[in-house]
Amino acid sequence: MSQTIVQKILARAAGKSQVNVGDVLEPKVDLAMSHENAALVLNQFNEIYKGTGIVAKVWQPDNIAIIFDHRVPAESRKTATNQKLIRDFVEQQGIKKFHDIRGDEIGICHQILPENGYVRPGSVVVGTDSHTTSHGALGAFAFGIGATEMASVWTLGTVLNVEVPATIKVVVNGKLNKYTAPKDLILYLIGQISAEGANFKVIEYHGEGIKSMSTSGRLTICNMSVEAGATSGIVPPDEETERYLSEVAGVKDELNMIKPDDDAEYDKIIEIDASLLTPQIACPHTVDNVKPIDKVEGLKIEQIVIGSCTNGRLDDLRIAAEIIKGKKVAKGTRMLVFPASGRIYKQAMKEGLLYDLMEAGAVVMNPGCGPCLGVHQGALGDGEKALSTTNRNFKGRMGNPNAEVYLCSPAVAAASAITGVITNPNNGSN
Repeated sequence: MSQTIVQKILARAAGKSQVNVGDVLEPKVDLAMSHENAALVLNQFNEIYKGTGIVAKVWQPDNIAIIFDHRVPAESRKTATNQKLIRDFVEQQGIKKFHDIRGDEIGICHQILPENGYVRPGSVVVGTDSHTTSHGALGAFAFGIGATEMASVWTLGTVLNVEVPATIKVVVNGKLNKYTAPKDLILYLIGQISAEGANFKVIEYHGEGIKSMSTSGRLTICNMSVEAGATSGIVPPDEETERYLSEVAGVKDELNMIKPDDDAEYDKIIEIDASLLTPQIACPHTVDNVKPIDKVEGLKIEQIVIGSCTNGRLDDLRIAAEIIKGKKVAKGTRMLVFPASGRIYKQAMKEGLLYDLMEAGAVVMNPGCGPCLGVHQGALGDGEKALSTTNRNFKGRMGNPNAEVYLCSPAVAAASAITGVITNPNNGSN
């Protein structure tokens, strides 16, 4: 029977020759990731062993990664205490894939995992974060789970009751224009199929537009696949996957370059001509309220944010610095920049990108999730509008239900920072 890439991954992980859509499995996990919410997982994990007399021990410490990223440095006594509990647990359990608030170690979990070579093609990756879907960019089946499920994974090394999902095939023909980014592609797709258009399904990405896309761009589209309701997004591994894992992540092991069968059955097939796309904006208060930029140009913006697990990588900072270099952030507009990891931060310093951004008036923050989730750094005032490269814009997402969040690419964010209003980077006025 012909299989999609996720069917093949799940068959291997469940010890089967093949699986059907709708089968319920208990696949083995290759990597289990948590951030500060590991404190919740830890509580559930200890409950499993409570009263048994058995010393609590994770199934395989080398297969667990924990990254502090959502509230770094700690913004409260509660957060700091939870982080201390996690540090103690990591030490006790011998977990080596731990990234604390230190230099090169610091970063957003969905950047730390790929750049350190923790994710491999053909693997099963679970995380206590909905944007774990990001890691499908490297050919893994990656999806988010809850704290109780993760406690079970820490104990057993398997995920219980996983239903084999149907798959939507998205074929991206043509190539994106210079100031049209992978972010615009995924916003356009979500706008077309809605925030529920891929519920409980996988989106598998193909076509020239994907083949020519960097791993950074693929991380962006897989990251936001969950915003269409998808269980996961995935790109079949190719030469770019090999290049990234070798040159960036330093992986020397042989890779499982798993592919879907040519005659695999898909729930539906969607085709997009990337060459025809223009910059897209997701307007309040839903990520599928997507409009071409010409429909919202000129809207006044109080805060610009460039960063997050979606768009805080080196190419994002490069395009923003290219646009803003030698210019100034508009009076009355704040610009915050959050590199996705310590490694990216240092390279951006070496290239002078952060200097150019700061000379223009941007404030460069430490790597982390920052204002994206609305609990730490960069909150909005009542009635303010933010234009952000983050991935969600529901009411109150950036900390204030009386503010509005618009989502865009780094190019649009940088061009708009100069003018103080939503601006198309292609129009030359920036």
